[in-house]
Amino acid sequence: MFPTDFELYKPYIVTGLALGGVYALSGVGIVVLYRATGVLNLAFGAIGAMGALISWTLIEHTSFPDWASYLVCIAFGGLVTFAYGVIFGPPLARRDPLVKAMGTVGLTLILLGLMSYFWPPKSRSMFLPTSDWRYYIGFAGVDITWTQITSLVFGVFVTLGVGAFLRYTKLGTAMRALADDREITSTLGVPVRRVEAAAWLGSGLIAGAAGLLLSDLVSLDAVNLTYLVFASLAAALIARLQSLVVTLLAGIVVGLCTALLTPILLWPSPSYSLSGYRYAAPFVIAIITLLFLARRRVVSVSRTEH
Repeated sequence: MFPTDFELYKPYIVTGLALGGVYALSGVGIVVLYRATGVLNLAFGAIGAMGALISWTLIEHTSFPDWASYLVCIAFGGLVTFAYGVIFGPPLARRDPLVKAMGTVGLTLILLGLMSYFWPPKSRSMFLPTSDWRYYIGFAGVDITWTQITSLVFGVFVTLGVGAFLRYTKLGTAMRALADDREITSTLGVPVRRVEAAAWLGSGLIAGAAGLLLSDLVSLDAVNLTYLVFASLAAALIARLQSLVVTLLAGIVVGLCTALLTPILLWPSPSYSLSGYRYAAPFVIAIITLLFLARRRVVSVSRTEH
């Protein structure tokens, strides 16, 4: 059944907006890399997950400063993605998009294997400094953490920043040119491999940041954090791997829908909760949106022909 008391939904709305910010952040990283290289990076979530686990290990078992451990998480994402792009990017450049994507599935499995070996499944928690900073929104009657605020604000900030970077910088212009035609861009004297390496590095840094933020919003588990890529991929697909703004909005919608399924119970027994299906919500939303957009396109073409 659907709870009718709006007060019950308020905490889930806050959680959904925070998750939506991380999904949007990750979706932007996926879209930027795809537009520059044609690679759909399905290892995005696993990279962020392993970076978060390394950061957690440094904090819990060494005297490494906490702030430096957080930077290690982000740097790990950048270095692993950059290394993969430099080593495997050139030989895969002219292969089909499906082959490129399957290559990143291999990286996902390698990282999952390493995480299972070094960090066996158990209860772990990552607490960022912003977890203890709370802010009470009086008119809404909810208490939120600064991690939740940061997740949403950072997602919006990165989306707008990357959009401005692609539009107004020389490197960003080269990345957009690669998305249009790699061969022509190469003949114009653009250092294609350097541009692609920069795209891999930037996407990896975003993966590390997303993994760090998400590890404070959900349980620090390799599989859970790896599944980040599914919700982010759904947001990217809704944007057709093109628009960063649509990716941002789609990520927020996906985060809200995923969180708001938690308090909904199926009739007649309260033991049947839709929360078990919340991970399927992103792709249901993506499929419905893509079918709607495809239908509108068919109708528009039909009217043009007549």
